[in-house]
Amino acid sequence: MFKFITHRSLWLNVIIGILLSIGIFALFLLSLNWLTGHGEAATVPSVAGKSYEEARSILRKAGFDVEVQDSVYVDSIPPLKVIRQIPDADEVVKSNRTVYLIIRRAVPPLVEMPNLIGYSYRNAEMVLRSMDLRVGDTTFKPDFAKNAILEQWYEGAMITPGTKIRKGSAISLVMGDGIGKMEFVVPVITGMTYGDAKSLLERAGVGIGAIVLDANVSDTISAWIYKQSPERLDDEKRIQRIRSGQLIDVWLQADKPVADSSKNITEI
Repeated sequence: MFKFITHRSLWLNVIIGILLSIGIFALFLLSLNWLTGHGEAATVPSVAGKSYEEARSILRKAGFDVEVQDSVYVDSIPPLKVIRQIPDADEVVKSNRTVYLIIRRAVPPLVEMPNLIGYSYRNAEMVLRSMDLRVGDTTFKPDFAKNAILEQWYEGAMITPGTKIRKGSAISLVMGDGIGKMEFVVPVITGMTYGDAKSLLERAGVGIGAIVLDANVSDTISAWIYKQSPERLDDEKRIQRIRSGQLIDVWLQADKPVADSSKNITEI
C-alpha cells in the first residue's frame, strides 16, 4: 500500500514532505484574506438617539450585526432610545462586525421612597433628583416651620418612606407657610427693652420685623420700645390677634417711655 513511498529514497521523501508543507502553509496564508475578510471595511453609522428598531435596521443594512449590551434608565431620554453605541459612529471597522448598543430601559427600575419630612424644599429637591425622582405639585399649610416638608404625596395619597416606586415618578410636597395655626392676642411690648421683647416674642414664634431707631440710640439691645405695629388694639379699640410666624415692627429710643396704664404687658 505504501510502496509508492518506500520505493523512493529517504531523502527524496523528506524533500517532498518539506515541499508539501511549504505549499500548505502558502495556501493558508493566501486564504487568510478570504477567511478574515481582510481589506473589507465599513464605516459605522451613527444611531445614537434613534429608537432600537430604527438603529437595528440601519446597522443591518450597513452590514453589521446588532446586540444590546446593556439597558439603563435616563429620565430625559424616551424609552428604548439608543444612548450609546460601540464602536462609536464614523469608526472604520471590518465588515460583519457586531455593534453593541446601550439603550434606555422601557420600564424604569424601582427605588425606595426617601423620608423627606422635616427637610427644606431645596434639600428635598436634591434628594429626589439624586434618586431619579421628580418634584410634583407643591402646596402650603399653616405651620411655623416655613418651607419645611410636612407631608409627601404620590398619586393622590400620602406615601411612607421605604415604599417602592418607579424612577421618574413625581412626588408632591406639602410645606409649612411659616405661620402657626394658633392665634393669640397681640402682646404689648412697648415699655420693654428690645432684648427683653425679642426673647418674649421668640417663645411664641413671633419675629421682629422692621426696626426704626431714634438718632440717640447707640445700643439696640438695651434700647426701649416706644411704639409697635400692630398694637394690641386697633383704631376702633378692638383687640387684635397674631399667629406664630408673623412679625411686629418696633420703634426704639434711648430713654424708657412713660408707662401707659391702659396697656398691660401680657405674657404669651
